[in-house]
Amino acid sequence: MDRTGLINTTRAILAKAGFDVSSALTLRGICFDIVARRDTQVLIVKVLSNIDAFSKDNAEEMKVLAESLGATPLVTGERSSSGALEPGIVYSRFNISIVSNETLADLLLEEAPPFIFAAPGGLYVKLDSSLLKQAREERGISLGALAETAGVSRRTIQMYESGMGAMIDAALRMEEFLELPIIEPIDPFTFKSEDRLKEQHEPPSIEESFALKQLSTLGFTVRPVVKSPFEAVSNNKNAVMLTSLGSDEQKVMERAIVASELSRIMDRFSILIVEKKHERDNINSTAIVSNEELKKMDEPNELTDLVAERRTKR
Repeated sequence: MDRTGLINTTRAILAKAGFDVSSALTLRGICFDIVARRDTQVLIVKVLSNIDAFSKDNAEEMKVLAESLGATPLVTGERSSSGALEPGIVYSRFNISIVSNETLADLLLEEAPPFIFAAPGGLYVKLDSSLLKQAREERGISLGALAETAGVSRRTIQMYESGMGAMIDAALRMEEFLELPIIEPIDPFTFKSEDRLKEQHEPPSIEESFALKQLSTLGFTVRPVVKSPFEAVSNNKNAVMLTSLGSDEQKVMERAIVASELSRIMDRFSILIVEKKHERDNINSTAIVSNEELKKMDEPNELTDLVAERRTKR
């Protein structure tokens, strides 16, 4: 199946599962293809035929957006250089979950979560480490005895009890021996934003942009992004804004239309900051504000009030 077909399949699965789903985002060079929301759950989805094409830069951009918007980054794919993605298995790249559309459909439509994840060295399962340790200690089973049953070392059993994933055969032997369901399902929507904080990356600078500097001066936290239909995510305690900058009229229109759809899905404001006063106050639901107007503002609520007014103005 070509990538367009894969994107449409992912969108259909999400829509059938009750998500409000964006159209396929076709702007060149952006880091995601779909945004979907169900209640408070927001997904930022990249769709790839070959998941080996998923780059570290792309992953970092998705993580920035996820952290800023309270969303989960996810990749759906069809294959890697090793072969087709298997159903019921969660893969990952750069701490972002990757699943096939079949796995996604099983999870969302059949309530059949995956139980296996791929990691260097093979396929593994997640264990209920607390239940494992409690059962072993309450029954007086030594580390050595359980290790012999599982076919692993005593040290490995200790690591299982500390939260390490287990090889499938070892986990099944322990589960059969203890007669307890110690193998847990995998949630591909779990995203630990702190994983990114462990990696050292210099954030993009806002010094080159008057608009982003002014937003920062007004008290907004500004997170510049690159591979998105907007240049930054700006937020304070009252609002989160998808912030675009523009001077080229065609790009202004394209970005504003996409940002409007994303703001609807995510329930966020979208704002387009232009160099000079535009003839329109909004494009769809994206408010248009000029640098000159921004320069006159002293309080953040002046901007959020203006954006709220303009996004619905006809």
